[in-house]
Amino acid sequence: MKNDNYLDVFDDKQKAIDHAIWLNFKYSIAGIVFGVINGTERNFVVCEEATANEMGISFLDIVPKNYSKISYKKLDAIRQDKEPLPHWESIIGMVSVMDGEILRFIFKNKIPLDRIIRHELALRGFDENYRWCGFDTARGIWLKEK
Repeated sequence: MKNDNYLDVFDDKQKAIDHAIWLNFKYSIAGIVFGVINGTERNFVVCEEATANEMGISFLDIVPKNYSKISYKKLDAIRQDKEPLPHWESIIGMVSVMDGEILRFIFKNKIPLDRIIRHELALRGFDENYRWCGFDTARGIWLKEK
């Protein structure tokens, strides 16, 4: 990855997509949208929408809304990457160090990790944009039954 102020250049298309998804999450409060465009050297560039518009270039239609359909093949690529993106390194690292029996227990008993995460976020007292809102309000936001 090379950082040129407003442009992050990647040789790997999937890594560019992953980076754009992370940036869209990270800067969603500010309303900044990131996407992927073709680079000049058979590579892929992640940039802000405003930057792409200034260059008169449209984003490639390749960035999914979420990872609900991620394949095992893509997970293999993420795990084998010698320079993983920081958010993937944290997520994979967290699971990698967990005891195998605990992982099997979670899987076999269908432990709802999304509920555990929601509960933890509620206990921290922040809203969806990670702004302090107080514990009662956070519980109302995160612990809604669906």
